[in-house]
Amino acid sequence: MAHISIFVGSVNGGAERLSYDVANTIEKAGHTASVISEASLDDIKNASHILIVTSTTGQGDVPSNLAGLYFAMNSTFPMLTDKPFGVIAMGDRCYGDTFCGAGRSFDELLRDLQAKPIGNRLEIDACEDFEPWPVAEPWLKAWLEKLPA
Repeated sequence: MAHISIFVGSVNGGAERLSYDVANTIEKAGHTASVISEASLDDIKNASHILIVTSTTGQGDVPSNLAGLYFAMNSTFPMLTDKPFGVIAMGDRCYGDTFCGAGRSFDELLRDLQAKPIGNRLEIDACEDFEPWPVAEPWLKAWLEKLPA
């Protein structure tokens, strides 16, 4: 079974709450999970499986508690070749082009670092889904089934 490192970017706590629901489901599926809200570059380099759970702030920006990791990854470009990853992006479609910008930025950067996407990025729209868990749960279960053995 896999150990999944959940990297959380949260402004008002929504993504953090969701990450704990995600971690519980991962553990019920027989895997282990760590929720990391203040991540370092070493945390992501040492992770065997990566799951980003992030809200978006400002004009499509990464929340401050995850921004340091994003900028460190973008500036040092540590290759994450074939590390399985997934992204749960939270946003508000009312913001147009910046909708889920933080999750989209992480997804693109992880692909550039040659990490291996497992399935498609999940984008949760706060305008349509006030509670993110009912949207995230089926995606997560399908994502877990696709993980390499």
